[in-house]
Amino acid sequence: MTIEYDEKGKIFTDIVTKVPVFVTLQTTTHLMRGHMHVRRDQRVKDELDQDEKFLALTDVQVQGPDGQTLFHAPFLAVRRDQIVWVMPDTQGGMSK
Repeated sequence: MTIEYDEKGKIFTDIVTKVPVFVTLQTTTHLMRGHMHVRRDQRVKDELDQDEKFLALTDVQVQGPDGQTLFHAPFLAVRRDQIVWVMPDTQGGMSK
């Protein structure tokens, strides 16, 4: 990635294009369904292998242990160390 600075110190970086992939994600306490954003020509696994503390999800539905929907959020950052498993959802929609 290229990083450039202007004369005032403003930072400019390359734009990274990502594709939304609908996933079902299980944390230690909640089930989440939403969009994970993956770089073009990469897999969900490649995104999970990134060295960052949080994974960004958008348009997220969060369910409690009893299966009831707790809330919806336009954006949610999930700590990677709390993720148990992630599965791409080919149906690409929220369950009822």
